[in-house]
This record gives sequence, structure tokens and C-alpha cells, in this order.
Amino acid sequence: MKKMLSLFLALAMIVGLLTACGQKKTPATTDTSNVENEGSETKQPETKQPEKEDPVKIKIYYSDNATLPFKEDWLTVTEAEKMFNVDFQFEVIPIADYQTKVSLALNTGNNAPDVILYQSTVGENASLALNGAIVPISDYSDFTPNFNARVEEFGLKEQVDSKNLADGKRYYMPGLFDKPFYDGGLILREDFLEAEGLQAPKTFDDLYNILKAYKAKNPDSYPLTILAGPRVLYRMTMPSFGISVGKNGSSGTNTLSWDYDKKEYFSGAISDGYKEYVSYLAKLYAEGLLDPEMADPIDGDKWSQKMATGKSMATYAYYDQIGGVTGTSEIDGFKLQMYPPLEGPAGAHHQEKSSIGSGIMFPAATAKRDDFERVVRTIDKVFFSEEGAKLWCLGVEGVTYTMENGKIKYADELVNSPEGIYKTLQTKYGCGSDVTQLVWVNEREMTKYDENYARINQEVNAMGDVIRSLPPVPAFDDIQAEDAAVLQTPLSDAFEVWVDAFITGKKSVEKDWDAYVNEMKTLRIDEFCKIYNDNLKK
Repeated sequence: MKKMLSLFLALAMIVGLLTACGQKKTPATTDTSNVENEGSETKQPETKQPEKEDPVKIKIYYSDNATLPFKEDWLTVTEAEKMFNVDFQFEVIPIADYQTKVSLALNTGNNAPDVILYQSTVGENASLALNGAIVPISDYSDFTPNFNARVEEFGLKEQVDSKNLADGKRYYMPGLFDKPFYDGGLILREDFLEAEGLQAPKTFDDLYNILKAYKAKNPDSYPLTILAGPRVLYRMTMPSFGISVGKNGSSGTNTLSWDYDKKEYFSGAISDGYKEYVSYLAKLYAEGLLDPEMADPIDGDKWSQKMATGKSMATYAYYDQIGGVTGTSEIDGFKLQMYPPLEGPAGAHHQEKSSIGSGIMFPAATAKRDDFERVVRTIDKVFFSEEGAKLWCLGVEGVTYTMENGKIKYADELVNSPEGIYKTLQTKYGCGSDVTQLVWVNEREMTKYDENYARINQEVNAMGDVIRSLPPVPAFDDIQAEDAAVLQTPLSDAFEVWVDAFITGKKSVEKDWDAYVNEMKTLRIDEFCKIYNDNLKK
């Protein structure tokens, strides 16, 4: 019996071993996907590798400027799509119609894009945000690590936090600047000044005398022309008269201005400063010194032709545009120069700037996407990562520039371009657009310009507080924001009608001023101003 039992146990052990050898091991003991065999490539599991994630599709609003028309095949756009695995579906909207289109999309929610560029939460947008039409992006700060890092790097936390609305939330990702710079202003024919023995202008009276002298020599000319539309002229010249109103006014209200001494808003559109300003332009217009086409947007080509042919000799524009005009002019000795801001009744000031600007907004419907987190993280990388920032500023290394001993060296085609490095990068490659470049590093930007530009910036910096900060944004709740928006629209519409009438002589500043002021008061401009002052953050 003992022998039989021993034999049975031995047979049982043999059967057990054979069975165990025939069984498959568990996945935990057979996962060799990360085990390397010496001298060979990593051994892969039998299952197929997961395929690369499909590009995330993002519908995006783009504000198009006639001086820098959008191109879907810009190197910046195509490269961003490859770098960040995104498929952008741009809806390109003329800048004159942009805010109306944005307002409609946010108010109705119909056909709203996933992302809206070139926006902030002033005016109507504040009311829309507080009423749930816009994503409170500050609630999703974990999704925006690159933006957060830039804010910290530039020391802009306080300024960014100042964009929080009454509920303590921020509804857009602003563009970020490490330092503001003087990129545009009065540009005129320096060769004419030299030929006539005239000094560089320091005041608006000096400019008037120069324009008169040119008109006398060129009776068929309109010496001062406008780029794009009057908004460029207004925003660059009004601050010297102590105001900033109109569609590009610094407060975003169109009719209110900020008193930098009293730290409060005032009704700029009916102030003595505005009256003096509009009287000055009316005088220029009446004497044939101001381009009569100023009321309509003048596209870049038409504007350039006016300057290059001598039809005009002065304008308010950007430094990077000088090269393009000079390159097309056939006038012997033609030479344009940009000058520091002229002194007016309120001193010498230029358009107000902030270290934060217009930026990215997400309509409420975007948050309902299943891949909302991926959309936000992708946008954050595209526009605020170091790779994205360099792309929108410089283009692609090896194509538009190379690095030599730590310094940027631009491609020969850019260096030798008659339009200059900055403008060629803009028009040909899509770099340096206010709409898509949301990280601005001053030292990097200066590499696109010449020594003359650096000299002008040094001169402007030595003048003091030429470029003042943007006014603070009131902390409206949703009801107050809506009340302000209701008042703003009719006031803005009336202002635009009257400013055109005053400048072109359809209305007389002297004779019709009281009627204009009464209309603005009837539209409750004083109440509008009080709402803003009552809701300033203390």
C-alpha cells in the first residue's frame, strides 16, 4: 500500500508539472514591452501600437485688418497646426464688422466658434460674461500652465487679476508684454523738411505749418492721410489733448476718458479737450490738409500709394511700414521718418498701452465639448508656450531665421526686403500680428528693427510718461454691466455721427457744439460715467 501511495503521488506531481507547463502565464509576468535585449531594439508586444491622436478641430474667429490680410497658408498657421496637432478652421472677419459678429455669436449662441481671438471683457463683453455667455477661464487654470508661467515670468499677476469681473473671475486670456514700446506714430517726409529748411515737428502747431507748406508746393495734395481708418489717427493723437474716445478709445467705452491726475472717469466725448481736438481736425479738413477719404477704411495698398507718389506727405502709422512705402516710391531722395509724439494741450502723449492686451475668449458652448480640456490645453500651448511664442514672433528656425552665438540672424530675403524685416515677416509669414501673437518680448522684437528705431524709442523714453497705462476696468456685476452696455451703444453711435460731421464741416463746432452736448446728455452720458466711477475697485 505504501508503494502504491508513493507511486500515485509521484504520478500526480508529474501530471501537475506537465499541466503547469502547458498553461499561459498571466499578463503581469509576460509584459516585455519595456524589457530591452542587449544589442537589439526594444521587444514590442504582439498587439498593435496605438495610433497617433487625431488633430483636435477648433473653429476660431479671426479679426482681419486690411493692412495685414489673413492668409490660411501662412507659415505660422500651417506650422502651428503641425507642431500642436490641431486643425484650425478660421472664420476671417473684417475688423470693422468683428465686434458686431462677436456680439451676435455670444448673444445668440448660434454658430458660435470654439475660440474668439482679439477680445477682452470691456463694455458689452463684461455683461455677456456675467450672464453666462463666456467661459470663466480662470476656473480652469490647471488647463493653462503656459499662460500661468508667462504671467509669473513677466510679473503681471496683479495686472491680469485686475481683469477679473465682479464675480472675481477672469473670462479671457490676455496677450502679455514684458515691456511696452513705441511702435508707431507720426511719419512724414523728412526729405521735404530738409529741402524747405523746416525743423522736425514738436507740437501740433508745428505739424499744421508743415502741412500748409507742403500744400502750397503741391496744391493737388492732401498732406495728411489716414491708415486703415480714423481710429488709428485718434488713438495716437487724442492723448495729447487729454482724451481717448472713439472705437479704439483706451477705456473701451467709446465716449469716456480717464483722468490720470484725479484717478477717475470723465465724459471725454463732451469735454473741452475733445472740442479743441475736433476743432483742430476740422481746420485741417477745411484747408485741404486732411485726406477727405479718411472716413472710409483706406487699405494698405492705397495708403502706401498716396504716400509713395507724394499725394500725401504725412500719416500716423507704424514704423515697420516705412520700408514698404520707400521701396515703391519713385521720388528722388524720398525719405520717411517717424517722430516722437507731438505736444498738445495736455502734454506729449501717445496711445495708452498695457502690459496685457486683447486675447483669447471661449464661448460658453465650448465648455460643453467632450474634449474641452484638450481644446484649452492646445490653445494654451499654441499661443503661450515658448515654442508657440517664437513661432508667432520669429517664424520657423531654419526658414525665417537661424541662431548664431545665441543671437537671431534673419534670412537674407528678410534682411534685403524693401519692406523691412518686421513687415515682411508679417505679410509673408504671419508673424507679429496683434491677433495671433500673444507673447511679446521687447528684446526679441527689437531685433526686427534698425538702429534708427532704437534711437527713437530712447528719445521717447527720455520724455517721461509718454505712454501711459490703460484705465482700470470697473468691477461690474451682471446687472451693472448690462446697464452700462445699454447706455454705451446709443452714445457710441451718436458720437460717431457727430465726429464725422464736425470734422468734415457738415456741422460747425462753434455753432452746433451745444446741440451735440445736449444730445449726448439726453442719451445719459453723465449717468454712464457715474456707473463707471461708482464701480471702480477701491
